[in-house]
Amino acid sequence: MDVLDQLHAVHTGRLSRRDFAKGLLGLGIGAVAIQAAPSRAFAQAGDHAAVFTWGGFDIEELYGSYVAKNGALPEFVVFGGSEDALTRMRGGFVVDIVHPCLTDTPRWIDTGLFQPIDPSRLSNWGDVMPGLYQREGNDAGDGKVWMAPFDWGGTSVTYRTDLYEPEGGESWDILWDERIAGKIGMLASGGDSWWCAAIKAGVPFSEIHTEEAFEKISAVLRAQRPLVRVYTDDTTTLEQALASGEMAAAMTWNSSAVLLQSEGVPVRFAQPREGQLTWICGFMMHRDAPNPDRAYEALDALLSVESGHFMIESYGYGHSNARAFEKFDEETLRSLGLSSNPEEILTAGHFGVPQTQEWESRMNETFELIKAGF
Repeated sequence: MDVLDQLHAVHTGRLSRRDFAKGLLGLGIGAVAIQAAPSRAFAQAGDHAAVFTWGGFDIEELYGSYVAKNGALPEFVVFGGSEDALTRMRGGFVVDIVHPCLTDTPRWIDTGLFQPIDPSRLSNWGDVMPGLYQREGNDAGDGKVWMAPFDWGGTSVTYRTDLYEPEGGESWDILWDERIAGKIGMLASGGDSWWCAAIKAGVPFSEIHTEEAFEKISAVLRAQRPLVRVYTDDTTTLEQALASGEMAAAMTWNSSAVLLQSEGVPVRFAQPREGQLTWICGFMMHRDAPNPDRAYEALDALLSVESGHFMIESYGYGHSNARAFEKFDEETLRSLGLSSNPEEILTAGHFGVPQTQEWESRMNETFELIKAGF
């Protein structure tokens, strides 16, 4: 099957984006931007659930029971960052469910654009780990939650062990190492890079909102700017560059290291001595969701054991279903930077603290200027 045939297979649902990217990696072909399958800006009642999510979460492996019941996948729209997603919904974009992270939810709830999720409508809820949904700000009252947790993990540095050896052990200093200037990749979203720079700068997350912290973080990001080859939220771009040796190190999520290791690329997902950035993400339901019944069916599929097996094995992400971990021994989980007890990972790292919309806007605007060289 040539590349054009594979692209058609992606658009028609016969080939996942992840498998397509792996095929390109094996062929040594650079990253290709794949547009989401056509999807109406406004979902219509009676259609399939409209899911607004990150790239890589729009694949059949995560929606088995939904496909079995409805004969097709939900409709997908892919975003590059959670702030982009919120901006589009504030502008009138209506979907059924959307995929933010827990640190986003207070600001999102304040918009009035979302409705609570009723766990009694989810057959897999009994297996969801309470520690992931019993978090501050997620209780919507009457036994409901604002966000149904789905995935969790860490943001760290993936580096080529044959091209680079950290001095003094693994640290966030890797991404500021002048020895690999021009061979460093960064995630373009401030939701990752700004917070990781805070760890590098020694800023406690409880103080990240202060003016002093803002100046410290800005300074370390400006100092890093001349060393960075590319800023991108397309993780395939980072994976391709690491595989080819164009980059020696990049800020990534767990999944990039897992994919590259499966292809025989000598990389390691660092365990920085300062701690990883840790996160919990999940799904919220739009206030005006046109297809709530199918939205719940999509959510239930995402929370299934089968979805969890795929997430852990293929992406190296933690999953919210406790039973999904029974398939894996602790040694395997630790090699992925995971544990069957998420608190072990989440408390060992740095978990984001929700901020105001004003802070979020200022942070993103400043980071955009820094990336542009200002």
